[in-house]
Amino acid sequence: MEIRLSKLKKTKIEARRDVHEIMRMLLRREQKIDRNREHLWVLGLAADNTILLIELVSMGSVTRTVAEPMEIYSLALQKRSVKIILVHNHPSGRLVPSPADEDMTDRMIQCGRLLHVPVEDHYIISETGYYSFAESGLLAKLERSEKYMLDYELEAKVREEGRKAGELTGERVGARDQARQIARQMKSSGYAVAEIMKLTGLSKAAVQRLKVE
Repeated sequence: MEIRLSKLKKTKIEARRDVHEIMRMLLRREQKIDRNREHLWVLGLAADNTILLIELVSMGSVTRTVAEPMEIYSLALQKRSVKIILVHNHPSGRLVPSPADEDMTDRMIQCGRLLHVPVEDHYIISETGYYSFAESGLLAKLERSEKYMLDYELEAKVREEGRKAGELTGERVGARDQARQIARQMKSSGYAVAEIMKLTGLSKAAVQRLKVE
């Protein structure tokens, strides 16, 4: 259900507390009996953080609400949102994300990557306070998660990590070869083993194994 913005139209999100103030106001409009149920809203934003829509996508039980990606992104895409903010309330007032909250956010992050409409933040609110996934660092942690990562992205990530590991290995091998070459020259010039070890970083055994022409 899209919420009529009226005075909120063209409002810009300037700070994280702005989201809490707006959503707390909307929650207070609900009938008292419904305030004791979890609500899940999506805010669609323009590039400059102007609010394009606020939609109540799900109303659940006292402890849980569920929504599918299609429900969360459908209206946001129609309104040409370039990013979204997820908001849900905890009737208990306990502003701590549950494993289900984290899992849902993780999933929506991956959907947002595919659609090029990223999840900017996820708030848990009560009438007295809020918890921000972005502010706490949890959003950044979930952005690194591979649980819902698309196969082609996961394969690309593995290839990139393999490439970097190969380059690093090549650099290490090159450095060791250079150290051995210097050690060989020093050994042929009559330098003591201890001096060669100090300069090249090679072990005593490695220096002693080197053959001098």
